[in-house]
Amino acid sequence: MRFHQLALSTVALLALTSFSGNQGFVRADEAAAAEAPDATATESVTLENAENFEFESDVSRMMDIVINSLYQNNDVFLRELISNASDALDKVRFLGITDPEMLADKSELEVRISYDAEAGTLTITDSGIGMTKADLVKNLGTIARSGTTQFLDALGDGSADMNMIGQFGVGFYSAFLVADRVTVASKHPSDPVQHIWESRNGEASFVVAPDARGNSLGRGTEITLHLKEDNLEYLDPAKIKELATHYSEFVTHPIQIRTTSTMEVEVEDEDDEEEKEEKDGEDLEVSEEEDADEDAEEKPKKTEMVTTHSWEQVNTNQAIWTRDKDSITEDEYQNFWKLVSKDQSSNATRWSHFNAEGNINFKSILYLPSEIPAALRAGMFDQQENGLKLYVRRVLISDAFELLPKYLSFVKGVVDSDDLPLNVNRESLQESKIIKVISKKLVRKTIEMIRKLSQEEWPPAKDEDEDEPEEDEEEKSVEEEKEHPYHTFYKKFGPSLKMGVMEDEANKSKLMKLLRFKSSKFPGDDDFVSLDEYIERKQEWQKEIYVFAGENVKQLEDSQFMERFRSKDVEVIYLTDPVDEYMIERTPTHGDMKFISITKENVEFKDEDADLVKRRDKAYRKKFEPLTKFLKTTFGKGISRVVVSKRLGEAPAIVSSASYTHSANMERILKAQAFHHGRNNDELTSARVFEINPRHPFIHKLLGMIAGAEEKEEEVDEQEFEASEAAAEKAVDAAWILHDMALLNSGFSIDDVKSFSDRSMRLLKSTMAVDSLDLEDEIDVPVEDDEPPEPEIPGMEGINMDDFNMDDFDMENLDLGTGEEL
Repeated sequence: MRFHQLALSTVALLALTSFSGNQGFVRADEAAAAEAPDATATESVTLENAENFEFESDVSRMMDIVINSLYQNNDVFLRELISNASDALDKVRFLGITDPEMLADKSELEVRISYDAEAGTLTITDSGIGMTKADLVKNLGTIARSGTTQFLDALGDGSADMNMIGQFGVGFYSAFLVADRVTVASKHPSDPVQHIWESRNGEASFVVAPDARGNSLGRGTEITLHLKEDNLEYLDPAKIKELATHYSEFVTHPIQIRTTSTMEVEVEDEDDEEEKEEKDGEDLEVSEEEDADEDAEEKPKKTEMVTTHSWEQVNTNQAIWTRDKDSITEDEYQNFWKLVSKDQSSNATRWSHFNAEGNINFKSILYLPSEIPAALRAGMFDQQENGLKLYVRRVLISDAFELLPKYLSFVKGVVDSDDLPLNVNRESLQESKIIKVISKKLVRKTIEMIRKLSQEEWPPAKDEDEDEPEEDEEEKSVEEEKEHPYHTFYKKFGPSLKMGVMEDEANKSKLMKLLRFKSSKFPGDDDFVSLDEYIERKQEWQKEIYVFAGENVKQLEDSQFMERFRSKDVEVIYLTDPVDEYMIERTPTHGDMKFISITKENVEFKDEDADLVKRRDKAYRKKFEPLTKFLKTTFGKGISRVVVSKRLGEAPAIVSSASYTHSANMERILKAQAFHHGRNNDELTSARVFEINPRHPFIHKLLGMIAGAEEKEEEVDEQEFEASEAAAEKAVDAAWILHDMALLNSGFSIDDVKSFSDRSMRLLKSTMAVDSLDLEDEIDVPVEDDEPPEPEIPGMEGINMDDFNMDDFDMENLDLGTGEEL
């Protein structure tokens, strides 16, 4: 009924108007007038009995420090003002412990941020200690004291002491980055009068006067920024919230941001209220028909726009790094990981929470991620953002500092120090000695965290006193198959550690111990070998660490280079990451052992009699001297040298690289560089050494073919001249086929594909006894009659009639209709 609808609307309106505390309610047409005295109070304040104070230094010099030397990002003004407010709140809280009267006027300790879009003002209010008149003159004029000139000059020549910055009150003056005029109202508990300080951007003076509004603050400071026309973006509540959250999300005291929303509500007009009163006075029964007529004739509801205001706290997250680590649970650490990493879908692998003490004191939490960042997955180290945020007393300075080197950029976390100057630009602080000391300690702590992960016992030892729950055999087998957490981590971030070996000379030995590889004895997907473990298993006579680089383990396992090493039970480290060979070239030794690539020439085994090996090699070289000369002449500059091999097993020949050039794998990587400028393939091609197996029948046969061809060439019988040419051609083809086989088996690519194809064709022709390669004539095909096209039935497009089976239809009971609808 209508009465009930009116009652409900009245109750809703009363409920809205009864809001108190953090919420308020006004009509839209009254909102501007209601808000004017608060939001723009300083706009209408008359500065009676104002005193004018002249700055002692040139204001333009002062602003030059603020704008050009300290800050390049206007956003930091809010960080600075909130930081000052937080300091004021800390001070009054500390004084309130011994003197409770300090908190008598206002018990709340908070920062409030409001805005007035029409007036173009942004106001930051705190309930901190406040300032007296003398404090306003002294504290807000400090930057203009005599030391300013010397400080500015010191910044120019790089000799400035950054710890001096706090003495100049630079943080407050960052407000002039975005404001033409700044008005400060402040009330100190010991001063019965609330005062106002005001100055315009670029002026050489400021004024201080009693606040005509009286004690409107109770206690604390209110800073009102009259924004420049090109900085009105800071009146957007979303922008304010973003900046406050970004820089000050861990500030101890609540930061409240005023938000405004407008909604449409139903209201009753005066005519409806009078009509309602008249009907209430008439105690008459109303029939249902009359009631229905009233509902049908009911007037449309009147509505008005209602503006509501509320305060939203933006710094609800806790700075857990300030707490004792024994009081923090694992869930709290993982929740904080999600906060700093902005990744809600994964957990951290491990973390390190520590307090660094010494010349520089700071607190930090470092996290190892479980998933690879997108930039690292694509191999773009330069685009990987730094994962650490630098705070000063819980206020973010920047998340762009390079606190860790590029190879550790995947590490996330926070660093908080009381020893750093807050009011300084990133470029100056990045070069400071303090940052370098912090960075050195962070690198050491990160490497130590990774080392501990690598040394964790796996599977974890179970407590004997702990009752084990019953498990199914299937669940137990799954648990046993789970790999070591360091192996999981290393599969994803191993290339970063290898980059560290190349770039971080100071920590190279520590990083080398963290590396893991596949090997000829442990080639499985879940197998990993450290260099120290390899050295423990080496042969007694072995003086080198043998390595083999290639695209994948399967390719390396099948390579002919591995035959002799398997027969002698010598373990070989597999290098399957593209960065591996770069790293080995930059780090040729580990401890007192040298890395040796098994694809390079002069690989020797020290388990044999050196004198016997020497005499046997001399005999082989003499015997196969004609063949080595023939092969070198045949292959030309494609092969730098032909030698008799000392290390081949069953392979007839192999192509190794000279000790001073690239391997086949490195040659492949270098030629694949997408942005290589002015590339000269001859510079990228390694010096190839063709090694022949003196015990293989192919080599002996080829030696015989060469000797027979030379004898026939010496004969002058013209009838055998053609046979001599054919024999020489076969010897050359055999040599090239042997060359191509060895080249491919050694990981190289064939440069002259056309010649390779021609030789293969000749071999097929001879093997298949094909006399001629002339093509056969085209086949004759009979003429076929044209078949008529199938008729097209409208509405049957896309239906395959062959799929229909008439047996599926019940023709006797089929309802064909009566046709009446026609």
